[in-house]
Amino acid sequence: MHRHRQQFGRLRRGLPESSQFGCRTTGLQPDAARRRHCRNGRADPGQFTHLPLAGTKVKDVEGVVTAVKSSGFWIQSLTPDGDDSTSEGIYVFTRTAPTVKAGDKVSVVGTVAEYRPGGSGGTTNLTTTEIDGPTVTVTGTAALPAPVVLGVDRVAPQQTIFAGDPGNIELPGVPFEPAQNAIDFNESMEGMRLALKDARAVGPTNTRYGETPVVPGQNVDAVNSPRGGVVYSSYAHPNAMRLILNDSLVKGQIGAANVGDVFSGTTTGVLDYSFANYTLVATDPGMLTDNGLQREVTASPRGNEMAVATFNVENLAPSDPADKYSRLAGQIVTNLKSPDILALEEIQDNSGSRNDGTVDSTATSDTLIAAIKAAGGPAYEAKWVNPNNLTDGGQPGGNIRQVFLFRTDRGVWFVDKPGATANTSTDVVGTGRGTSLTQSPGRIDVGNAAWDNSRKPLVGQFSYNDRSVFVIANHFASKGGDDPLFGRFQQPVRGSEAQRHSQAQVVRGFVDKLLAADPNANVIVLGDINDFEFSRTTDILVGSGSSALTDLPRTLPAPERYTYVFQGNSQVLDHILLSRNLVRTMANKRYSYDIVHTNAEFHDQDSDHDPQVVRLPVQVTR
Repeated sequence: MHRHRQQFGRLRRGLPESSQFGCRTTGLQPDAARRRHCRNGRADPGQFTHLPLAGTKVKDVEGVVTAVKSSGFWIQSLTPDGDDSTSEGIYVFTRTAPTVKAGDKVSVVGTVAEYRPGGSGGTTNLTTTEIDGPTVTVTGTAALPAPVVLGVDRVAPQQTIFAGDPGNIELPGVPFEPAQNAIDFNESMEGMRLALKDARAVGPTNTRYGETPVVPGQNVDAVNSPRGGVVYSSYAHPNAMRLILNDSLVKGQIGAANVGDVFSGTTTGVLDYSFANYTLVATDPGMLTDNGLQREVTASPRGNEMAVATFNVENLAPSDPADKYSRLAGQIVTNLKSPDILALEEIQDNSGSRNDGTVDSTATSDTLIAAIKAAGGPAYEAKWVNPNNLTDGGQPGGNIRQVFLFRTDRGVWFVDKPGATANTSTDVVGTGRGTSLTQSPGRIDVGNAAWDNSRKPLVGQFSYNDRSVFVIANHFASKGGDDPLFGRFQQPVRGSEAQRHSQAQVVRGFVDKLLAADPNANVIVLGDINDFEFSRTTDILVGSGSSALTDLPRTLPAPERYTYVFQGNSQVLDHILLSRNLVRTMANKRYSYDIVHTNAEFHDQDSDHDPQVVRLPVQVTR
C-alpha cells in the first residue's frame, strides 16, 4: 500500500545496493508508501521526511517461504522485530512458476516495486509491495512462523476503515494508525501468515472465483443478521473486520458456503490485497460446517389481501437455461406465494445480450409465465414498454426493463391505456377517485437527463376493490464507479448517487402529482433503487409531511434490513414504499411486509437480489 511507513521487520534487513537516502537504511520498507520516516539519522515512527523505496534494488532479503503461487511466492521473517505496526512478510514476484516451496529458507536480491491490482481499471485500489526481478538462493529449510490469529491475537478496528477525510491516503503526511484504522491494521500484516478460528461466512461463496467473505469467529462487534450475516446499517458501520477468503492455493478443499456457515477450526493463509479487498489466501482451510440456512417462505395472502412484490431477476433472457426459469418460477410460486402484482427488474429482450437491435421482450416474459404455470402457479399476464435500443443501461444489447406480472383471479385488474412508446411519457389526469393516467403502462418523464443510460420508471394503473392502485416499478442507476470501502481514497466518494438523487426527485414529483389529484391515492413505489434505506436517495423518495411515503425496509428491526449481500455486507438495495392511504390502519387491519431471503445469502442463487412482498388489506384501499 503506497503510504505505509513501517519496516519489513528484520526480514527487511536486506539493504539497498547503494544508499541514496538521507538516513541510515536499517531495514527495507515494504512499499513506496510504506515510507521510511527519518529523524536525526534514524528510522522514526513520527511524521517526517518520506523516502520511497519503490524502484530501489535490494539484496540479502532473508526469510522463509510461506506460500507459493504460479507467478511468485511469499516470504516471512524468522526474526520478527516485535513491532505490531510492521509487517514481517513480503511477496516475491517471479513472473514464471517459482522453484521454491513452502519451508525453504531463501535469500533474495531484487527491486522493490508497488503493484496496483486491476491495472488501468484499478486506479482506486491500494498497492501491494513486492520484490521484482528476483535472484533467489535457497539457504536451507525452516518451520513456518506461527500465524497471527485475528480476533484473538489482534482485533481489527471494527467499524473504522479510515478515520478522517484526507482524500488520497497514499499522499505524504497522512498518518498511519493501525490501532484506529482497519485499512492500516490490515496493511501492517500484508504478506504475513494469518489465521481465523471458526471463521463465519458473511457472504456466499462466489464459486466462479473461489472467494468467500468471512469474519473472525471471535470479537466481532457488528449488527448481525438473524441468519448469520453482518448488516451494513449506515455509512459509519462498514464492518471493517471482513476479509475475503480465497481458495486459489487449495482448490477443492474449501467448499461452497452460504451465509452463516462456519469454517470450523483454524483457517490459515497469507494476507493479500486485490480487487479493493484484503484477502486471506488460504493455505490450510478449516472444515466447512453447514449452518443449515434455508430459503424463506412468506405467508400466503388472505382472501381480503392484495399481495404486491418486487424481484430483480438478474438479466433474465430466453437464452438462459430452463433451470433458471424453473427455479425463479418456484420462488414466485412457493416462496412468494404467487403475489397478485409482481414488479420484475432486469428482464432482457428476446435476443438477450446479443446486440442485434432487438428490443421486444415478449419471449422472455412468456417463458417465465409458462414456467410459473408449470410450477403450479396462476396464469399471469405481463405489461411493459419496450425501450429504445441501447439507451437504458445494463448488459450491452440486453435492453433490460421493468415488467409487471399480474394475476386476475383474485380481484386485481390492469387498467389498460395503450399508446405508450419508448419516447412518450405518461401523465396524471382527473381528480379524486377519478384520478387516472394518460398511458398505462407508461413511463415517467422519459426525456429527463436523470434517465440517461438508465431504466425509465414503469407505472401501471391497477384496479382492486373498485379503487385505483398506482404502481411505479423502478430500477435506478447502479453504484458502478463509486470508490471502494477499502480503496486508497478516503472517505470513499459515492459519485453515482448524484444520478439516483435526480431519479428519486423525478419519481417523487410524479407521486406528488398523484397525491395532489387525490390525497387518498393508493401509490406503491417499488423496485431496485440501488441505494440504502439510510441514503439520501431514499429520503427524497419518502418526502415529508402529509404526502410522505413509508419506506418499508425502514420499518424492520435493523438486523433484518437487507435484500442483497455485497462483499460480505448485508444491505438494502430494493424497496417498497407506500402512500399514506395504504399505511393507515382500518378496522384493525394493517399491511404486512416481508423481505423473503431466497437468493442473496446462497452460493447457488438464482438472482443476486432477494424479493420482497407487502400484503394490503382490502379495507385500506377504500
